[in-house]
Amino acid sequence: MAPEQPLGSVVQGSLSQGLEVRLHPDVFVEDMRVGKFLVVQGMRSRFFCMLTDVSLGTGSPRILANPPDPNSFLQEVLAGTGTFGTIALTPMLMFTPGEAVSDRPSTVSNRKAESRKLKAESAGSYTAQTSADIELLPVKTIPGHFSQVYDASERDFRAVFGWEDDPSRRNFAIGQPIDMAVPVCIDLDRFVERSNGVFGKSGTGKSFLTRLLLSGIIRKQAAVNLIFDMHSEYGWEAAREGKQFSTVKGLRQLFPGQVQIYTLDPDSTKRRGVRDAQELYISFDQIDVEDLMLVRDELNLSEASLENAIILRNEFGKAWISRLLAMSNGEIQEFCETKMGSKSSIMALQRKLNRLDELKYIRQTCPHNYVGQILESIEAGKHVVVEFGSQSNLLSYMLATNVIARRIHHAYVRKAEQFLQTKKVSDRPRQLVITIEEAHRFLDPSTVGQTIFGTIAREMRKYFVTLLVVDQRPSGIDNEVMSQIGTRITALLNDEKDIDAIFTGVSGAQSLRSVLAKLDSKQQALILGHAIPMPVVVKTRPYDETFYAEISEPAWEELPAAVVFKAAEAAKADLGF
Repeated sequence: MAPEQPLGSVVQGSLSQGLEVRLHPDVFVEDMRVGKFLVVQGMRSRFFCMLTDVSLGTGSPRILANPPDPNSFLQEVLAGTGTFGTIALTPMLMFTPGEAVSDRPSTVSNRKAESRKLKAESAGSYTAQTSADIELLPVKTIPGHFSQVYDASERDFRAVFGWEDDPSRRNFAIGQPIDMAVPVCIDLDRFVERSNGVFGKSGTGKSFLTRLLLSGIIRKQAAVNLIFDMHSEYGWEAAREGKQFSTVKGLRQLFPGQVQIYTLDPDSTKRRGVRDAQELYISFDQIDVEDLMLVRDELNLSEASLENAIILRNEFGKAWISRLLAMSNGEIQEFCETKMGSKSSIMALQRKLNRLDELKYIRQTCPHNYVGQILESIEAGKHVVVEFGSQSNLLSYMLATNVIARRIHHAYVRKAEQFLQTKKVSDRPRQLVITIEEAHRFLDPSTVGQTIFGTIAREMRKYFVTLLVVDQRPSGIDNEVMSQIGTRITALLNDEKDIDAIFTGVSGAQSLRSVLAKLDSKQQALILGHAIPMPVVVKTRPYDETFYAEISEPAWEELPAAVVFKAAEAAKADLGF
């Protein structure tokens, strides 16, 4: 095996500001791309770093005052001495193979000899070890002057990000580094135990990223999914962007025995050729005042109308909407005189709630408990996609999503409390991931306290329910909720407020901002957070025929015993016994 060729030497830096590296003369500065994964071999430790900036330097200001002619011999002479390239690195992780000796050498020459020995042992030991043997540590120091910088190798990526067929972990390859054909994996067990986000401006491939993640969760059986599919993109096939029309497969087509589709618009679903979709309806008695608070702007409800809605609910219980819509002006007048309500506000509320009759999935009463049927599917290990069809306007989406999720969450709270009481593994609820689009509509500062999604995001793993939020405006999400987002997968963003929101609660955010701003508009993403050891820029995995063949192989019917044991031990540790 040929020895690694160093790219440059560390010339200065600090733990807080990162490292400055001067490139060697034979290294082209144009090969250094922001987001690249590099390693620095120090005397005692190996540092895993991200390239965050590229710049040009000169040895003398006279060169800039009198630059050489293009393509001249003088230009070649100056390259690497008078002119050179520099890169900025941010150390993310470090690996020290052994403990330092206790009897330190007393002379300078002995210290240098010992350092050279440790450096050689570090490189040799690191080569021999597997990623399972390596303990990656947070960076609390920096390498010394003139430490050599190298391109990350395949073993570096395996050491940091693992590999997909690791029998002891549920790893899933989300993509590759921007300059290497090596998989970058996320740990799905860590991914599903916290709420996560997929962000990026319109057209950057958020839906494809979400499909990849959901496919991985289903394939590796890391959790069960409830997906609110606003634009009918995840359950069945959807159109692929591009000049030539083509379609991509949905989750139901990839996992026909594991994914169940429920539809709020059966006619639209049938026109799209979806097979075996279950109809889904919501009755008036399932809608609470809190649900109306979420859609107050869409229904143009005033504060007074909502206050009177509470009076009506307290009087008539769950049937308050049906009773209100059936009331005459005289009955409203009589009710207001008795219960101290406002006639004008209640009449306005009645008039505006008549819009709910226009929604195809709303019924006066439902003899069948459709939400209970969804819960039964989830308990059976089925992944549920709720399609909206033509009912994809914000009023329909926000109302139905909140009503269904609130009831599912309440059921999970009861199950989690029973599990805490019995402590039986058989009573442990299945980990549930709820996927929502247009997440800032549910999680903005003014409404986050009124939606079940704000509660789920703050509770995190307490009741075995987490969120996967998909959004192009992360700045619209409440800061407290953003700080609880465990893993953030972010495509290109341009708005400064959105970029600031992505790095809420993230240390070293300043160096990562430049990385995010330089992403390509397609098939690139910055991944950072709980499910990945260090931030990394990836070229996302293609969602194509090759992926279909790899992901839909029936190879994961049974999990390895090591994974089952690890999950049981983690559950016990979470509960403190």
